Amino acid sequence: MNLGTIITRSSRYWPEQVAVADSRTRLTYAQLERRANRLASALGTLGVAAGEHVAILAANRVELVEAEVALYKAAMVKVPINARLSLDEVVRVLEDSCSVALITDAGFAQALATRRAELPLLRQVIVLEGEAGETGEESNVGYAALLERGSEAPLGLDPADDELAVLHYTSGSSGVLKAAMLSFGNRKALVRKSIASPTRRSGPGDVMAHVGPITHASGMQIMPLLAVGACNLLLDRYDDRLLLETIERERVTRLFLVPAMINRLVNYPNVERFDLSSLKLVMYGAAPMAPALVKKAIELFGPILAQGYGAGETCSLVTVLTEQDHLVEDGDYRRLASCGRCYFETDLRVVNEAFEDVAPGEVGEIVVKGPDVMQGYWRAPALTAEVMRDGYYLTGDLATVDAQGYVFIVDRKKEMIISGGFNVYPSEVEQVIYAFPEVFEVAVVGVPDAQWGEAVRAVVVLKPGAQLDAAELIERCGRALAGFKKPRGVDFVSELPKNPNGKVVRRLVRDTYWQHSERRI
Repeated sequence: MNLGTIITRSSRYWPEQVAVADSRTRLTYAQLERRANRLASALGTLGVAAGEHVAILAANRVELVEAEVALYKAAMVKVPINARLSLDEVVRVLEDSCSVALITDAGFAQALATRRAELPLLRQVIVLEGEAGETGEESNVGYAALLERGSEAPLGLDPADDELAVLHYTSGSSGVLKAAMLSFGNRKALVRKSIASPTRRSGPGDVMAHVGPITHASGMQIMPLLAVGACNLLLDRYDDRLLLETIERERVTRLFLVPAMINRLVNYPNVERFDLSSLKLVMYGAAPMAPALVKKAIELFGPILAQGYGAGETCSLVTVLTEQDHLVEDGDYRRLASCGRCYFETDLRVVNEAFEDVAPGEVGEIVVKGPDVMQGYWRAPALTAEVMRDGYYLTGDLATVDAQGYVFIVDRKKEMIISGGFNVYPSEVEQVIYAFPEVFEVAVVGVPDAQWGEAVRAVVVLKPGAQLDAAELIERCGRALAGFKKPRGVDFVSELPKNPNGKVVRRLVRDTYWQHSERRI
C-alpha cells in the first residue's frame, strides 16, 4: 500500500476535520487529499520521475505537509532540510543528496540563486510564495501555479517496501554530514509503532502542536497523526510565550519537546497564568532529562509526561517511559532516569564488546533491530559498516538495563570522560548539577589535564539573578558523587551552544577546550 493511501482513507472518514494548520492556513483532510494529489501529478509535468530526489526547505508551514504526502503518492524520495541550517550547509545537503528539485520559500530561493552553478543536478526550484521570477531565477516555478497544473486523482503508484522514501540528514553528536536511508517499509513501520504506542494514543479531536522543525524529529509524527484523524498544528518557531498562548487558544492536547524547552517552560515567569488543562500528553526526548526537572514538569503539566528514546536511523522512538512509569511511589525517583522499555516490533539489546547481552546493571551499548531501522547511510558504505551488525543498528549510546527491561542511558560512547583511568559519564554529573535551584543549564565535558589525562569540567548557565560560585558547586557535587566524578573546574557562561532542534551540543562545548591540545581524546 502506498503511504499516501493513508491520507486518501482519512479524507473519507474525517473529510471536514482539520488535518494541518499554521498561522495562515487550515486544511481539512479532504482539502489535503486534493492538494497533495495535485502536487504529486504536477511534479511529473516538471519532468521529476518516481525514485528521483526532491528536497523541501522552509520553516514549519502547511505546504511542507502537503509536499510530504505528495512525494509519497508520487513514489519520489523526500529530502527534508532543516531551515535553520546555513546556506553553505544547505548547498552541501543538496549536492550530496542528488536532489533534482527543491521546494522552498522565496527568501532562500533568492539566496540560492548565486550558488546554482554548484548544483548541476538541481533542475528545478519551486517557490512557495510570490512570483517565481522575483527570486533571482527566471526558471523557478511558483508553488500555487504548479498546483494548477496537477490533477486531483491519485496517481495509483505502489512502491515496494524496500524502495527509498526519505533521506534523513543527521549529524548526531559527530558533526559528520550523513543521511539515513529510510525506505517506504521503514516509514510504514513508523506509522504502525506510533499507533501502537503504550502512551495515550491520538484520535479525531486531538491537536498536536509541532514546535520543532517538522523536517526532523517532530515531523516523524505527521503521518501517524494523519492516519488517525488528528490535527497537526505547526508553529514556525519555538517561543515560550507563543507556545503557552497557542496551547490555551487552540486547546492543544499533545506536545513533543526537548528537555531544554521544558526547562524554559517550567521557569517561565508566572507560567501558572496560562490554561494548560487541554494537554493530555507531553512527550519529551532527544536528550536525557534530569529527574529533578522531570518532577518540576509534572508539577506544571500534571501526570501526563512520557519519554521516548530513538534516532533518525530508527524512524524515531524505540523505547517509551509511559505516563504510568512517571508516577513515583514511596519517594523512589530512580525510574525517572530511565528512557523506558522497547515496545511493539523493535528488538533492543544492551551489549558488550563481544556483542553479548550485558547483565542487569552493567554498562553496554544500545543496539536496535526491526522494520523501522534504516537501510544504511546514503553514499557511505564504510560508515554504514561501522554502525550496522547482524541487522542491528549500533546507536553509540551507553546504557544499563534492569531486570524489568527499563533502559537507563549513561551517555554517548564517544563522550565518556576517562579521568585517571576511571570512566565518568557526563550525564550523571549533569543530573546532579541540574538539581541545584540556581542552575538553568549545564554541560559537563572532559578537558585536557596533564596529571589525569582528562579532567571533569562543568560549563554552567545560571538562572537570572541567581548566584553560585565554583567552589560551592564543586562542594555540593562532592556530596552526591564519587571524588573522581565531581568537577575539577567550573565555567559560568551566558548560554550553551545548541543544534537547530534546541539540543545542547556537548561536542561543541568540549571542542573549545581541546582546540590547542596535541591530542583530541
